[in-house]
Amino acid sequence: MAVPARTCGASRPGPARTALPWPGRGPRPGPGARRPPSGPPRPLLLLLPPLLLLPLLAAPGASAYSFPQQHTMQHWARRLEQEIDGVMRIFGGVQQLREIYKDNRNLFEVQENEPQKLVEKVAGDIESLLDRKVQALKRLADAAENFQKAHRWQDNIKEEDILYYDAKADAELDDPESEDVERGSKASTLRLDFVEDSNFKNKVNYSYTAVQIPTDIYKGSTVILNELNWTEALENVFIENRRQDPTLLWQVFGSATGVTRYYPATPWRAPKKIDLYDVRRRPWYIQGASSPKDMVIIVDVSGSVSGLTLKLMKTSVCEMLDTLSDDDYVNVASFNEKAQPVSCFTHLVQANVRNKKVFKEAVQGMVAKGTTGYKAGFEYAFDQLQNSNITRANCNKMIMMFTDGGEDRVQDVFEKYNWPNRTVRVFTFSVGQHNYDVTPLQWMACANKGYYFEIPSIGAIRINTQEYLDVLGRPMVLAGKEAKQVQWTNVYEDALGLGLVVTGTLPVFNLTQDGPGEKKNQLILGVMGIDVALNDIKRLTPNYTLGANGYVFAIDLNGYVLLHPNLKPQVSQGGGQEEGKLYRMGTPDFLPCLPQTTNFREPVTLDFLDAELEDENKEEIRRSMIDGNKGHKQIRTLVKSLDERYVDEVMRNYTWVPIRSTNYSLGLVLPPYSTFYLQANLSDQILQVKLPISKLKDFEFLLPSSFESEGHVFIAPREYCKDLNASDNNTEFLKNFIELMEKVTPDSKQCNNFLLHNLILDTGITQQLVERVWRDQDLNTYSLLAVFAATDGGITRVFPNKAADDWTENPEPFNASFYRRSLDNHGYVFKPPHQDALLRPLELENDTVGILVSTAVELSLGGRTLRPAVVGVKLDLEAWAEKFKVLASNRTHQDQPQKCGPSSHCEMDCEVNNEDLLCVLIDDGGFLVLSNQNHQWDQVGRFFSEVDANLMLALYNNSFYTRKESYDYQAACAPQPPGNLGAAPRGVFVPTIADFLNLAWWTSAAAWSLFQQLLYGLIYHSWFQADPAEAEGNAEARESSCVMKQTQYYFGSVNASYNAIIDCGNCSRLFHAQRLTNTNLLFVVAEKPLCSQCEGGRLLQKETHCPADGPEQCELVQRPRYRRGPHICFDYNATEDTSDCGRGASFPPSLGVLVSLQLLLLLGLPPRPQPQVHAHASRRV
Repeated sequence: MAVPARTCGASRPGPARTALPWPGRGPRPGPGARRPPSGPPRPLLLLLPPLLLLPLLAAPGASAYSFPQQHTMQHWARRLEQEIDGVMRIFGGVQQLREIYKDNRNLFEVQENEPQKLVEKVAGDIESLLDRKVQALKRLADAAENFQKAHRWQDNIKEEDILYYDAKADAELDDPESEDVERGSKASTLRLDFVEDSNFKNKVNYSYTAVQIPTDIYKGSTVILNELNWTEALENVFIENRRQDPTLLWQVFGSATGVTRYYPATPWRAPKKIDLYDVRRRPWYIQGASSPKDMVIIVDVSGSVSGLTLKLMKTSVCEMLDTLSDDDYVNVASFNEKAQPVSCFTHLVQANVRNKKVFKEAVQGMVAKGTTGYKAGFEYAFDQLQNSNITRANCNKMIMMFTDGGEDRVQDVFEKYNWPNRTVRVFTFSVGQHNYDVTPLQWMACANKGYYFEIPSIGAIRINTQEYLDVLGRPMVLAGKEAKQVQWTNVYEDALGLGLVVTGTLPVFNLTQDGPGEKKNQLILGVMGIDVALNDIKRLTPNYTLGANGYVFAIDLNGYVLLHPNLKPQVSQGGGQEEGKLYRMGTPDFLPCLPQTTNFREPVTLDFLDAELEDENKEEIRRSMIDGNKGHKQIRTLVKSLDERYVDEVMRNYTWVPIRSTNYSLGLVLPPYSTFYLQANLSDQILQVKLPISKLKDFEFLLPSSFESEGHVFIAPREYCKDLNASDNNTEFLKNFIELMEKVTPDSKQCNNFLLHNLILDTGITQQLVERVWRDQDLNTYSLLAVFAATDGGITRVFPNKAADDWTENPEPFNASFYRRSLDNHGYVFKPPHQDALLRPLELENDTVGILVSTAVELSLGGRTLRPAVVGVKLDLEAWAEKFKVLASNRTHQDQPQKCGPSSHCEMDCEVNNEDLLCVLIDDGGFLVLSNQNHQWDQVGRFFSEVDANLMLALYNNSFYTRKESYDYQAACAPQPPGNLGAAPRGVFVPTIADFLNLAWWTSAAAWSLFQQLLYGLIYHSWFQADPAEAEGNAEARESSCVMKQTQYYFGSVNASYNAIIDCGNCSRLFHAQRLTNTNLLFVVAEKPLCSQCEGGRLLQKETHCPADGPEQCELVQRPRYRRGPHICFDYNATEDTSDCGRGASFPPSLGVLVSLQLLLLLGLPPRPQPQVHAHASRRV
C-alpha cells in the first residue's frame, strides 16, 4: 500500500499553478530566467563518434521553460542507452572474447554437471567419511565399558596415586589465586612437550591424553580419582584409532562425573575469568546422553520465597534451560494459588537458542507473592504435556519443580494424570536454606520415577540442574545394544579451536552388577565423541565446477544447515585472550538486541529458510529433505547479493538426496547457465614437456614484469597446490605461487590440475583480449579509469596496470559481488562505490572514484551454453556525471547548450536547468549512480532515500521498486552501555527496615540465605550477575550475537516510461521515471523540491536492530516449521529400578548459630568455606 505524503504549508514561489493529469498538461511559467551552468562544461566525448548516438531532436517549445514532455525524456533515455552500449561494445570486448574462446577451442573441453550424479556421489563420500568415524567411536565405547567393568573401586585412593596431564595445569600455575596452587599439590600432573599441528590448529602431543575437570568439581575427590584411574586405559585406544585413521581429529570421552579426557593432549584454552566449561552441558553430550525431552518447569513464587531464594530459583531455571537441545521441547510457568506461563509461550516450544532467550528474560520478571499451591502448578504442567495438538518431542516427559518447601503431596493430581503408568517423571528441587520438611518433595519425586535435589546455595546450582540426565539415561542403559546408536549433532564451535564442527556421539554404559544375581547397573558412564570439522566435509564437495552461483548444502532433521555458503556465524578466533574476536562483526554503533552470548555453549542453529530467502518452493524442498526423500525442482526465486545490498530474481535447479546412516540430507543448487563448464585440456601442448610450469606458454603473463604492457593480474587465492603458502595479500600470494611453479612440473601429484590448468588457460585468454582490444584504445577519450575481465578460472585482469592501485574488488571472482550479479542478470550491471550513510562522503580527487559496469560473456558451443567470464569498464565518476547532464539535455550541437530566447518555447533539461530539475540514475537496489547535481556527486553509492527521501518514497509507492525484508540470525553486535536512568538490579539481597524490626526474620531462612549469598559471592565473584561471555573468556570485546533486520529493494513490475505527481499540497512535484533497456538503471527526472517539510516518510535500507515489526518469537512459535526428531526413543524400561530417587535432610540451624553468623555478617568477617565435593553419591562404581 502506498505511503501517503504529508502536506506542507509552504507554496512554490511564482504564479499559482494547477496540477493537471499527465500527459496533456499545458505549459506553465518557469521559475525565472535561465541559469548558465557553473564553470565551463566538460566536453561530451562520445558525441564525436556519430555511430554511438541517435540524431539530437529539438524539443517542442512553449513560452519560457516547461517540464520536459514524456517523449523528450524517452529520447534522453535512448541516448543514455546507446552511449552505455557503445562504450561496452568498444571496450568491454564481449564479442571479441567470444571469438578468442572459439579460436582456442582446442585448449579446453566443455564438461557437464549432472546434478543427480553429483549429489549422489558427494552424499556417498560424506557417508564414507562419517562411517570411518563411527567405527572408531564403537571401538572406543566398547573399550570404555570393558575397562570400567574390570576396574576395582578404591576408597582410599589419593591424588599422588594418579598420574595424568591436567590440561588446565599451566593456566592454574600462572594464576596465583588457583586452589591447586594454594594447596601446592601438583605432583600428579605430567609436564608435556607439544608440537604445532595445522590439522588441529593447535599444539598437540600424540603420546598422551589430556584431562579437563570443571572448576566447581574438586579434583581430589574419591569419585574423580577413580574416574581418572580407569579412563587412563583409553589412551592406547585413542592412539590405535589414529593409527588406523590418521584423519581423526579430537577423540573425547565426556564422563557423567564431569571429567573430560581427550586425545591428542593439548593445553586447555583457559579464559580470562571463571572457566565454566562442563562437558555435560555441551550440545554433543546432551544429545548422546538421553533421548529427546518434553519438559515443563514450574517455579514456586509464593510469598514464602525470600529474596535470595527467588534469585537462586531464577538462576537455576536458566541453568536448567541450558541442558536442553534443539531436539527438546519446554515451557516454564510460575505458580502460587494459580499457575501461569512466565512468557508469552502458552504451550511447549522447541528449546532452541531464541526461545530459551525469551524464557530467560521472562524468568527475571518473576515476583514472589501469595500462597503455595502445588496442585495448580502440577495440573498446569500435566495439561501442557497432554496437549497433543502441537509439535513436541514425544519421548521423555518430565516436570521440574523448584520450591522452597511445602506440606502438600498432591497425590490426587498424580492419581488423575500420571498413575499407574507413570509416563511423566517428576523432579523436585528444594531451593535455599530453610527449616521446612522436605519429605513431601522427596515423596513426589520417588512416586513418579524422578529424583529429589537440594540447591542450598549458588555452588549447587550447576551440578544439580544437570544430574537429572543420569535418570533419563536409565532406559538407554537397560536397552543395551539397541540404544548403542551413533547420532550426529548440529553444527557448533569447537572449544579447542577447530572452528565449526559436528560430532558423532555414542553413549557409554555401566555394565557392572552390584553382586551375583543382582540387577544390572543402570548408570550411564558418559558419552564418547569424535569431531569432524566442517571444512573436511566441504572438501568433498565440488567447488569451482559449479560456477560462482552454484553450491552444495546440507540440512539436519531440524532443518538447520550443516553446509551452506551463507552459514557464516560469529565464532571466536581461538581461545584464551583471542576469544571474543568474532567473524561477521556487526556495525559497532548499534545497540545489542536479543543478545545470545557468543561462546561455545551455543550450537549454531541456522535454518535453511533463514539461510536463503524463504518462499513456498523452498519450504517444500526443506520438508522433502527432512523426510529423507530424493528430489529435483526448478524454481524461480530471490537471492541476495554477496554484499547483501541487492536482491535478484533468478532461476535455480535444486536436487537433493539423503546421506545414508546419518540425520543429514544433501542438496545441490545450480543456475541453468552452470549446467556446463570449461575444463582446460593442455596435454597436447604442455604436459609432454617435463619442465617446471613457469616455463610453459602463457605463464609469462602471470609475471609482474608483464603487467605494464598486459595489465595487472589478480589470481584467486585457491588451493592450487598443497605446498602453496596462503596469504591475504594478493601480491604476496602471486609471488608465492610463481616461486612454487618454478619447482613444480605440469603433472605434479601435489597440485590440483583442474585449477592449475584452468588458471593458465584463462591467463592466456585474457592476455589475448588485451592484445586485440584494450591496448590500442585510449581510455581517457571515453572517460574510463580501467577495463577488466574476470574468469571462472580465477583470473582478474585489470588494464592499465596503474588502475590496480584503486582496485578494491575481491581477487576471488566467485566472492566478488559484481561477478556473481553479472552472471545472474542480462545486460550491463552498474555497481557504484559502496557508501554508508554514517561514513564521510567520497573524496573526488584526481578522478579516482569509479563506477563499475560489467556484463557476462555467454558462449554457445555445440548447442551448450555457459558463462565462463565477466568483462567490464570502470567509469570516471566526475567525467560521466558531466556527460550524463549533456546526454539528458536539449543540445543540438556538441559545444553549445540550447538557448531559449524571450519568444521561443523551451523545455527544461538536466544541463541548463540543473538548479530546478533533478536528474538521476539509480540502480536496481535503489543506490545513486549518477546525478546532474554537483553537490550530490559525493553521495554516489548511497541509498537514494538518504539523498531524496520524498522522491524515493514516490518511486516505491508507484511500484518502480519492491521491498524484501529478511532477518540475519548470525550478526554480532556491540554491548549496550549501562543506562543511567534508574537503579540497576541489586547484586545482593538487602533486607528492609521492616525485616530488621521483625524478630521472625532473624530466625528465618532469609538471614541464613543472606549470609550464604555473601559467602559464595566471595568465591564466585557475583556469579549471579556474571556475564557468561566474560566467564568464558570474551572479556575483551564482549560482543554478543543478535538478530538484524535486512531490507533490500529491487525493481518492481513497472517496465515502461511513467509520469506522476508527488502530491504534497501547494508544493507538489512532477517526476518522470523510466527503466534503461539492457541495464540495471532507472532514469528519473523530477522537479527539485522547494518545500523541505514535505516528507512522507523515509525508506530504510541499512541493517537495523530490534525492529518493532521483527520476527516476534511469540508469533513464530504459533507457526512452527516442519521438523522431525530422532527416530529412536528410550524413555521406558520395565526393569528400571526407581528406588534411587534422591535423599536429603532439612537444615534447621539453631538460633545461636544464626545470631553468630549474623554478627559475622554485620562485621564483614565471614569464614572461608571449605572446598565442596560436587560429585553425586550415586557415582560410586
